[in-house]
Amino acid sequence: MKDILDRIKRGATDVISEEELKKKLAGKKPLRIKLGVDPTAPDLHLGHTVLLNKLKTFQDLGHHIIFIIGDLTARIGDPSGRSETRQMMSEQEIQKNAQTYQEQLFKILDKSKGNH
Repeated sequence: MKDILDRIKRGATDVISEEELKKKLAGKKPLRIKLGVDPTAPDLHLGHTVLLNKLKTFQDLGHHIIFIIGDLTARIGDPSGRSETRQMMSEQEIQKNAQTYQEQLFKILDKSKGNH
């Protein structure tokens, strides 16, 4: 158990409720780990690599990864604290970005393990 927890914690600043995580890992049931992104840019960015590598750690430990590409923010635009609203994107742009995200994601995660 300590080895598994050490792998999960490697590279993480905090594990919020480490005790809860320990209990879930002790249950022997694979966890479902979810990450949602909006396809508002043509590529995943460097900041995603930390999350994707952590998803890979969980996947390697036998847990189920669910990668959600949501399109609402891309469709309606989003100020995200900026002084101007991000422009709405066309359906074609959204689909192209979502496809690129998947291609990049599966360079890190194992597509054959499903749950994506």
